[in-house]
Amino acid sequence: MISEQLVDLSRLQFAATALYHFLFVPLTIGMVWMLVIMESVYVMTGNVIWKDMTRFWGKLFGINFALGVTTGITLEFQFGTNWAYYSHYVGDIFGAPLAIEGLMAFFLESTMIGLFFFGWDRLSKTQHLLVTLLMAVGTNLSALWILIANGWMQNPVGAEFSYQTMRMEMTDFWAVVFNPDAQAKFVHTVSAGYATGAMFVLSISSWYLLKGRDIEFAKRSFRVAAAFGLASVLSVIVLGDESGYTVGEAQQTKMAALEAMWETKPAPAPLTLVASINEAEQKNNWEVEIPWLMGLIGTRSISKEIPGIHEIKAKNRERIVRGIVAVNALETLRAHRDDAKAKEVFERYKADLGFGLLLKKYVTDVNQATPDIIDKAMNDTVPRVTPMFWSFRIMVGLGFAMLALFSLAFWSTLKSGCTKKPWLLRWALWMLPAPWIACELGWFVAEYGRQPWTIYGVLPTHMSVSNLSVNSLYGSLAGFIVFYTVLLIVEMFLMIKFARMGPGSLSTGRYDNEPAHTTPAHA
Repeated sequence: MISEQLVDLSRLQFAATALYHFLFVPLTIGMVWMLVIMESVYVMTGNVIWKDMTRFWGKLFGINFALGVTTGITLEFQFGTNWAYYSHYVGDIFGAPLAIEGLMAFFLESTMIGLFFFGWDRLSKTQHLLVTLLMAVGTNLSALWILIANGWMQNPVGAEFSYQTMRMEMTDFWAVVFNPDAQAKFVHTVSAGYATGAMFVLSISSWYLLKGRDIEFAKRSFRVAAAFGLASVLSVIVLGDESGYTVGEAQQTKMAALEAMWETKPAPAPLTLVASINEAEQKNNWEVEIPWLMGLIGTRSISKEIPGIHEIKAKNRERIVRGIVAVNALETLRAHRDDAKAKEVFERYKADLGFGLLLKKYVTDVNQATPDIIDKAMNDTVPRVTPMFWSFRIMVGLGFAMLALFSLAFWSTLKSGCTKKPWLLRWALWMLPAPWIACELGWFVAEYGRQPWTIYGVLPTHMSVSNLSVNSLYGSLAGFIVFYTVLLIVEMFLMIKFARMGPGSLSTGRYDNEPAHTTPAHA
């Protein structure tokens, strides 16, 4: 059996690198379309201030992109170094969208980014705008294929286990691509990235307006960010509802944990706003509910029930017991591939194979599993409720706070009064961290809520890790944290430096904080 410490350290290392990487990703996704908008206005109007906006915000985008790539490369390598059995077990399926992402999206994105920065004097206005547009397309295609891979981990469609190869094998590529969970995650995640980019531009533009510098530049940037941010955060909320529906369909355990729903409630189930959660007794001491709302979100009906945690556990226990039969039949097939009776039994019970494998956390031979061990495996099938419940609510609360801010900011631009409302500008400035916090919590809810599975219902996490020493994991974890922290400090230093300089960093002679005798460039 794999030691629990090895599994926990492997999970911690992947979580740490993923959380660091996801600090850079949303801003990259979000800012690129704002660059398209700004440059489109420049091409249509010929007003040079829009070109300066594209170049200045593009500079901050480039800093963020470079450090995002650096952290992303090491993240993908971990599938081979820390999760070798996972890569062996599902590599043919999981690796396909990642390979397509590299060939179709990353190369396009990287090439266009080079042309974006070095093509201003070498390309016509229209050609450069096309480059910016293709850069945005490449960025979003990258997100699409990565989220298709991740969506398959959440809802493993288009594949089945083969006893002949002892691995999962793809049966329907298009089912993997059009997986409802993956599609919902994609639109929700990229919308969250758009909101992040908009908040970044809105906050920094607000700082310029509060300082009374580069007013026309800041007002235009504020206006674009307010409109784009309002549309984006509305999309996040609407598409988050769709994402909730797909979770209710494919991952009922996660849905029940998010809602701290211990008992199955009559349809349509209420949504729990806040609750005092008692995990020891597996109940809520008290709760504040909105009638019907959870049933409508989770089932799109008023008659379909959402199962509670106790009901789910009882069903999972039955699946674990049936999974023992599947594991035994598979062991027989490993020794005798042509055993017709074992084939028949395995085909009948193979849907529960993953649940039987949960027992291998406690016993090498699943036949040695006592009722107490089966109960332990059953309890493992539900993640801890408290962190899931509150992470989700903080994320949603931040989403609605951003909706209020973007709505007021957009309204102020219609009235041409954003510079006359210092309270709004200060609010926008202080809200700068909000989308990052919400994105990190969203990632936590999605990934922690999948436990104890690497592939939901198929491959337990404790079976997925590489055979590494605990000391090597401690060393690599410390190395990653130090290295990524240095990168984060570098990112923040460069971002703050150029944000403080503002458009004066372009050295055009048209803005504050640059020498008066500067010769205009790229006019």
